Amino acid sequence: MKSRTIKIDWLARVEGEGALNVKIKDGKIADLKFKIFEPPRFFEAFMRGRKYSEAPDITARICGICPIAYQMSACHAMEDALGVKVDGQLRALRRLIYCGEWIESHALHVFLLHAPDFLGYEDAIQIARDHPDIVRRALQLKKAGNSLVTLLGGREIHPINVRVGGFYSVPTKRELASLTEKLKAARDIAVEAVRWTATLPFPDFERDYEFVALRHPDEYPFNEGRLVSNRGLDIAAHEYDKYFTEEHVAHSTALHSHIEGRGAYFVGPLARVNLNFDKLSPLARETAVSVKFKPPCRNPFKSIIARCVELVHSCDEALRIIAEYEMPDQPAVQFQMQAATGYGCTEAPRGILYHRYRIDDQGLILDAKIVPPTSQNQGSIEADLREFISANLNLPADKLQWQCEQTIRNYDPCISCSTHYLKLHLERM
Repeated sequence: MKSRTIKIDWLARVEGEGALNVKIKDGKIADLKFKIFEPPRFFEAFMRGRKYSEAPDITARICGICPIAYQMSACHAMEDALGVKVDGQLRALRRLIYCGEWIESHALHVFLLHAPDFLGYEDAIQIARDHPDIVRRALQLKKAGNSLVTLLGGREIHPINVRVGGFYSVPTKRELASLTEKLKAARDIAVEAVRWTATLPFPDFERDYEFVALRHPDEYPFNEGRLVSNRGLDIAAHEYDKYFTEEHVAHSTALHSHIEGRGAYFVGPLARVNLNFDKLSPLARETAVSVKFKPPCRNPFKSIIARCVELVHSCDEALRIIAEYEMPDQPAVQFQMQAATGYGCTEAPRGILYHRYRIDDQGLILDAKIVPPTSQNQGSIEADLREFISANLNLPADKLQWQCEQTIRNYDPCISCSTHYLKLHLERM
């Protein structure tokens, strides 16, 4: 057969709405489009004219799975503009709430969204019938993460306790300590998850990616660090716009990102583990090594192992912070208003999340830029699909379609995070 079309109108088990269209002619890919057609929600545009203090709560609504990431990047950008330094126990609490988000988000993806691909099931409901323990472990992990987010953020979904300068209120030592046993049990599940995912059947597929992640001299990155890559990139957050460019492609409502002069890049757990393996907790590192998972890993299908390694680290880090916690005197740092531009970049579960804000001397937002992880990974996703399909054209149609979807789900794309205002060009014939 000379011509063939792969068409997936609705991608299942991803956050948001997307599709895939592939046209094959004479044994070669003639056209491939990973389509994001969920309507853009214009967050950057309607942030203009709002108060600086509203940024964390408004941007949290961009995503129901990783609202903390948006709040943290917004806070860091505003604090950069205002010259605010959040340290000590307040900084530790920010890492702790980020641990909660990573735990609940990674647990959701690993067990309920990605595992069905490897086990041959359409969805997690089918897994639950044959392997109920897998789903129980997933829910136990997710509840542990949600408990942290609820205690520190005020509620599980779209938390309301995070603010520029810190928090509106902080927990007592006893309140945090009450989560210890739940987190220890979650850590045990995470360790087993690393061992289990390492046994899954992985396609023999690798590409030479440019991995990009934050890198901190003293810790595994959540909130702070320099942007680095395995090809020599090493910049501060305020240099982001000099090196990273976004462009509008006709088939996507989310912009595509690339590194100037170098092309597509890869963000997320696999990038973080490759670039920060030495900063993982001892248990997370030892567990990874025990299953022969260590850098460099260039197989995107093994990102499921990387997420589980990060689950172990997040539980470890949460337990460490809780054990060392002392209630701070004030829930937030005081500061003076000024006109300035601020930059913030933190590590969402799916990869780096960049915010830039320009505010006036009254604290009103004049301009906003938000670059979610999924838009940054779109170039790599499409390149993966091209290479994977080209190498597997002999597969039966249904199996090839299944593995195309799995290739996309390797990145845990959050398609809902379309924040940009797009210029509309009409061409009339």
